Amino acid sequence: MSKLEIIDVPSKQKPIGSVIWLHGLGASGDDFAPIVPHMQLPDVRFVFPHAPLRSVTLHGGWECRAWYDIRTLEITPRRESTVDIIDSTELLTKLILAENQRGIPTENILVCGFSQGAAMALHLGHRYPHSLLGVVVMSGYLLLEDTFDLEAAEANQYTPILFCHGERDLVVPVARGYSAYQKIKTTHANVEWKEYPVGHEVCLEELRHIRLWMHKRFALLRQKQTED
Repeated sequence: MSKLEIIDVPSKQKPIGSVIWLHGLGASGDDFAPIVPHMQLPDVRFVFPHAPLRSVTLHGGWECRAWYDIRTLEITPRRESTVDIIDSTELLTKLILAENQRGIPTENILVCGFSQGAAMALHLGHRYPHSLLGVVVMSGYLLLEDTFDLEAAEANQYTPILFCHGERDLVVPVARGYSAYQKIKTTHANVEWKEYPVGHEVCLEELRHIRLWMHKRFALLRQKQTED
């Protein structure tokens, strides 16, 4: 696949930035597109890519939209497909470059994701060679931990990163998410952790906090543009 299929929700005003929102395993970009009006960001473009169709070992080889194959529930280095993660990273890089071509610089792009999408957002935010506006990790975890230090990019060490996780999550245990948060804190200076009394899902309180968090990021961006 040369590029990702997307749901593109244009801004009501001239866009100052973009949010790229990544869905979870077996879902699609349609899952989060309806929340755009609730984010109340009329000068921000929202992009919801569909992950490629892949055969997922954990699901008995069933083909679905997935950012990478998951081979086992055990937490081992071979749990996720490295080849698929690299492939998805390249596709997301092309998506960021496409936003650049539409007039949005990388430092004005915020990457957000849920579950598998959150893992990819975190993976990208830790390794991307150019500064992003922010990263939101909802019920996520670290990928390719054995290359965490080797592939770290300095460009996003001060980029704000927000972790949100359900306390009752049985799919991605909260301990795994918190472990990722603790690890990221060793290399990134602006990291926040929030827990909610839910399972592997997104709740209204979480979306409200994400909305306020995004508003702060884009408000600073507007202020900077005004000063320039």
